[in-house]
Amino acid sequence: MTINPSDPRSPSRQIADALRERITSGEIPPGAALPSERELVEAYGTAPQTARQAVALLKNEGLVIGVRGRGVFVREKPPIIRVGSDRFARRHRDTGKAAFQAEVEAAGLEWRQEMLELAEVPSPTWVAGWFGIESGTPVFLRSRRTWIEDYPTQIADSYYRLEMVDGTAIRQENTGPGGSYQRLEEKGYRLTKFREEIEARMPSPDESKALRLVPGTPVAELHRIAFAGEEPIEVFRSVMAADRHVFAYEFAAPE
Repeated sequence: MTINPSDPRSPSRQIADALRERITSGEIPPGAALPSERELVEAYGTAPQTARQAVALLKNEGLVIGVRGRGVFVREKPPIIRVGSDRFARRHRDTGKAAFQAEVEAAGLEWRQEMLELAEVPSPTWVAGWFGIESGTPVFLRSRRTWIEDYPTQIADSYYRLEMVDGTAIRQENTGPGGSYQRLEEKGYRLTKFREEIEARMPSPDESKALRLVPGTPVAELHRIAFAGEEPIEVFRSVMAADRHVFAYEFAAPE
């Protein structure tokens, strides 16, 4: 292992590329330690600063993480969840499963939900716009964080008009079999369609902390509107760890 002086890549980039290849090939598997700085210096005949720069490149890519006092390790990949349109199928609710529950259990994974807030709150402007109400008008908020196999995967906020959830278990931590959508349909709001918008971006410091993101990991922000007829009955916002989700949709080709 030597640095090629005629290579247009910098020495640190050459080392980083070589280490990346060893990681992606499985030679250095998830959870295994990277060669130490001293080992890299000896192997490549370079300065310690160059070795540190190479490892820093891999950290920025999210491939490795540093553990104080122990070294640098190949990042263990969290479970991947497939987010698809089938999760809204009524057959799942009829068997007592909410959309997220159906997806996670289909993947054979364990999950739990941590409730962050259940409250009447002033409607944010974008939520009020969908409901056709004045900004600041009270709405009901269900805010939670979901975990899969001990990894926090998303922060999800659902907003409802007060009259739609009054007298329902949506105001409680446990919404019951089938989740909130089942409760809305029991009240007469039969779901007819959904609209989703997804934006990829870098997380805020609070989002990084809540989702335990490795530096450099983006998030996907999803906005979903659930309709009964043409009436919005839920406005939903989720911030998801982008490295833990795959979005897959099937739909008929428009005429």
